Amino acid sequence: MSPQRRDPAIRALLIDAAARILAESGMAALTTRRLAAETSRSTMAIYTHLGSMEQVQHAVRVEGFARLAAADTIPSSQDPVADLARISDAYFIFGLSQPHLYRAMFIDRPVQDDDAGAAAFDRIVDTVRRCIDEQRLSCVEPSMALIWAAQLWSMRHGIVTMVLSGALPEPQARLVLEDMTLRLLIGYGDDPAAARRSLRHALPPPGSPQ
Repeated sequence: MSPQRRDPAIRALLIDAAARILAESGMAALTTRRLAAETSRSTMAIYTHLGSMEQVQHAVRVEGFARLAAADTIPSSQDPVADLARISDAYFIFGLSQPHLYRAMFIDRPVQDDDAGAAAFDRIVDTVRRCIDEQRLSCVEPSMALIWAAQLWSMRHGIVTMVLSGALPEPQARLVLEDMTLRLLIGYGDDPAAARRSLRHALPPPGSPQ
């Protein structure tokens, strides 16, 4: 019997189902039998397109970060602070629109030596460095770029998690995020008026459609 051909559509179907199982029932529930039943596919199709269950978990994370990268296609502008706010907003929107993938990416424990999220984090770090180089964050040493990026990332992650859990409505979350971002920018040396202008240009007004 000839081996099955890999079909991108089937692979995407399996990944979405695996992400849903992980989010709803945890890693212990992610078995070949459960995944096959959820997708009406054979266990052979799972092994052909994704491999072992550990490889399935890794594939879900990789796919999640690939979709995040596809959502974050924001070209650079002359305002690095506005760019930083847009990148962060893309992360926020992605987390709310892809809740099952988000959990597999950021909440479930990754497999060993999993650096699937490195490129997404580097995108934030590079933009923070632009803000420093262009003297928008006058109180930040270049060596602090990683720390500031991690603070921005963890802030967004915490708020997204609260929205997904039902602890905070999305409109309130947006207001909280904008205020926290503004305070961080000012704390790191940006001019308050310039910071407000950048955020106003970068972020949609409250209540606007996404």
